[in-house]
Amino acid sequence: MAALTTVPTAPAPAPATPKAARHRPRYWRGAVLAAAGLYFVTPLLSSFVFTVHVPGQGLTFEAYNGILSAEGFTESLFLSLSLAAATIALALLLVVPALVAVRLGSPRLRAVVEIVCMLPLVVPPIALVTGITTVLRWGPDHFSRTPLYQTFLAVQDESFPVVLVLAYTVLALPFVHRSLDAGLRAVDVPTLVEAARNCGASRTQVILRVILPNLRSSLAGASFLTLALVLGEYTVASLLGFRPFAVWIVTVSGAQARMSVAVSLLSLLITWALLLVLSRAGTGPSTSVPAAAGTAPTPVPGKE
Repeated sequence: MAALTTVPTAPAPAPATPKAARHRPRYWRGAVLAAAGLYFVTPLLSSFVFTVHVPGQGLTFEAYNGILSAEGFTESLFLSLSLAAATIALALLLVVPALVAVRLGSPRLRAVVEIVCMLPLVVPPIALVTGITTVLRWGPDHFSRTPLYQTFLAVQDESFPVVLVLAYTVLALPFVHRSLDAGLRAVDVPTLVEAARNCGASRTQVILRVILPNLRSSLAGASFLTLALVLGEYTVASLLGFRPFAVWIVTVSGAQARMSVAVSLLSLLITWALLLVLSRAGTGPSTSVPAAAGTAPTPVPGKE
């Protein structure tokens, strides 16, 4: 019986890459990035030069040396950061349960929730301040002899004005909703909730250990947008008579222009640093679905 011989076959040639794709010029990408960099960096460099160069005196860092000792700097910055933390917490507590409940139980209400959250983009801040001022006037006029009068005074406490937290929460709703809604669209929430409930997890565990870890990047994005809004908001706080960081910068600019510009640059650095912290917090490992007590984990095919 004749032996069978095996004829070696040549490997299949790799698909040819079109010459147009291989030799496509990419210089325009660098040009666009360079133009964008100049657009953002040039004003910052100009501001920095304005703060350190005094005509007739030369180079000086006096504007930066006097920031920490400036009257009201520490108090206004701490107040703005406190307001930002409270606004982030309140906005997330309002939007996260609402969006999760809509996706699980009432998908038809998704459009209604979206319209309600987008309304602050339609109402100007000056109109919002006018409405808040009108409501605050009801305290002395109609509730002076009731316990609610003390509530009207408490929300206007200068050390921590709760009324600003409520106003900032309304202004931040569109950004928080957009960020969280995009995160929820990328996650199969009903399947995750059903799997966690079948494993014995309670509703609190489902929210804290299943849904929120999958929304970590969206939560970080919503928190940063709210933080940037609170640190840079001027209209509402100024018209209501409070003095957070943005109002303090405008107040100082009338007497010390270079210091106000230096403080603005410092606020940008603080915002960027907090952005890095929030971005690192939003890129952590995801949490798996908790297993019920006494239940063995489900093996993954292909892994031992």
